[in-house]
Order: sequence, then C-alpha cells, then structure tokens
Amino acid sequence: MASRLIIDTLVQFIEIYFYLLIARILLSWFQTTNWAQQIIGFLAPVTDPYLNLFRSFIPPLGGIDLSAILAILLLQFVQNALYQLYPVSNGFV
Repeated sequence: MASRLIIDTLVQFIEIYFYLLIARILLSWFQTTNWAQQIIGFLAPVTDPYLNLFRSFIPPLGGIDLSAILAILLLQFVQNALYQLYPVSNGFV
C-alpha cells in the first residue's frame, strides 16, 4: 500500500513538472515581454536544472532548443513506466 502511494505521488509530481516544463518552453519565446520575464523568473530555477542536463550534450540548432524535446520525452517515458507498475488510482491526469 505504501508503494502505491509513492508511485501515485511520483506520477502526480511528473504530471505537474511536465506542465511547468511546457510553460517554461513556451514562455521562452516571449522573453522580451515583462510579464513573461516574471513568470520565467519563477519557472527557471525549477525547470532549468533538469533542462540543463540535456543542453549539455544537445546544443541548440539554429536557435531551436531540441534538448527540451528529449527532456520531455524522457519525463513521459518515466511516467509511462510508473503507470505500467501501478495504474494511477485517483485519475489525477
């Protein structure tokens, strides 16, 4: 039962982190606006350490950060692996 709670918590954390990553990536396109800078200032410390893991070996190509795609794919892979271990009980998704 405790393992089920841990898996459910991890799946929910990954789901929330996924949306934070998406917001960070989308807002990076609007860095010149004041409101985007304020939100990025909140999101960057949370998301950039994870994204920097991938940026270290996948440099931007023509101004496009492809490392973010790999970061999201890996996050989704881990989430799906957790779903396979124990299907989410509360339907948070």
